[in-house]
Amino acid sequence: MNREYLRWYSQRLERDMELLVFGHAGAKVLMFPTRDGRFWQYEQMGLVASLAEKLNAGQLQLYCIEGLAGETFYGSGRHPSERIRRHRAFEEYILNEVLPLMAQKNSHECTIVHGCSLGAFQAASLVFRHPHLFRKLVAFSGRYDLTMRVESFVDLFDGYYDDDIYFHMPTHFLPGLACEWQLERLRQVDIVLTIGDADPFIDNNRHLSRLLADKGVDHRLHVWDGRAHRAGAWRKMAPLYI
Repeated sequence: MNREYLRWYSQRLERDMELLVFGHAGAKVLMFPTRDGRFWQYEQMGLVASLAEKLNAGQLQLYCIEGLAGETFYGSGRHPSERIRRHRAFEEYILNEVLPLMAQKNSHECTIVHGCSLGAFQAASLVFRHPHLFRKLVAFSGRYDLTMRVESFVDLFDGYYDDDIYFHMPTHFLPGLACEWQLERLRQVDIVLTIGDADPFIDNNRHLSRLLADKGVDHRLHVWDGRAHRAGAWRKMAPLYI
């Protein structure tokens, strides 16, 4: 299996950024790690290996990136307004540095976005905001409202709220989304959501599913047994849905 390490200085983020590429051809998959994960997380947890057959056959090419959770949503030393601004800069890095790199290395017309847990939120927020750039979203065990409190999960903005937060939380901005151009392109995206029936985010996933249905956006919500918020479950999901 082809494996390539890349690193460069991002002017937008004012820091070095790293990523790993797996595979040589096929649909491009942009991979967001979990909250505590680095760009090598999906290799370490075995998710890359679970896709080895598709990678070796040239059906998929994975781009595993940094998530910057410690500088954005989990940057407790930053004011909440700075956390969301840092995430916005991270999104600009994705749009203006990572996606062009992917296009340069691989001309395949299909770009998929994937993530687990916090990575699922990052993947969904990006696709729902820029649906014209992507063909498929595959999100495992996500929380799509980071202001929501459930079990040990807290409001990641400490009660602070502004327009940037509104426009990045899928379950906040989707009800008011009235742009037919954006909605029509969102309806063309293949959307796959998975969640465990004992996962604390299951109600949030069902709420997101209802919002998408209300907007006429076709999608699939797969509910797995138990919590399913762990590497073992994600390794089983990946070959089925990516």
